[in-house]
Amino acid sequence: MLQQGSIVWFTGLSGAGKTTIARAVATELQQANLKVEILDGDVVRQHLAKELGFSHADRIENVRRIGFVANLLSRNGVIVLVAAIAPHRSIREELKQNSDKFLEVYVNSPLEVCERRDVKGLYAKARCGLIPNFTGIDMAYEVPLAPDLECQTDRETIAQSATKVLQKLVALEYIPVDCHPNRFQIEFGVASITASK
Repeated sequence: MLQQGSIVWFTGLSGAGKTTIARAVATELQQANLKVEILDGDVVRQHLAKELGFSHADRIENVRRIGFVANLLSRNGVIVLVAAIAPHRSIREELKQNSDKFLEVYVNSPLEVCERRDVKGLYAKARCGLIPNFTGIDMAYEVPLAPDLECQTDRETIAQSATKVLQKLVALEYIPVDCHPNRFQIEFGVASITASK
């Protein structure tokens, strides 16, 4: 069966586990011979939005650019896993409206847990005023009111969160039927998220 593209957008605070889960999901999809790409918010910003700052308007523009690339890929049959904070509900809703197959995954972790995982020291710098407009410190993160899926990474292992995402993709028929749901009973072990985005 021909693979159809879709967008899975992992939203949440810095350090919640967005990129970590996206990588775990990507590994399983690749092993099922499915086309998949990860768009990491920090990496995309470095290449497509260097001139943008972290004001409200610039953040919206950055997310729109990521969404544009994700749509291009998904229209060409790629499952796109986006790991980007996207702190504003309005832009996340806009992305959903502009995509045929869009899954919003709220990667939920308490702020204090995200700060403990922060090996780069970004939260500490933000609290000292060295990084202005840092989401969760001096810029609000608007929690999704009705996400398609929620991963609570302070309570779940990477394996459990990734499995939830994969099973949701199967349930929504975003994955071809010949990729049987039983394939995604993932046996990762019990690793915990330590340094994630």
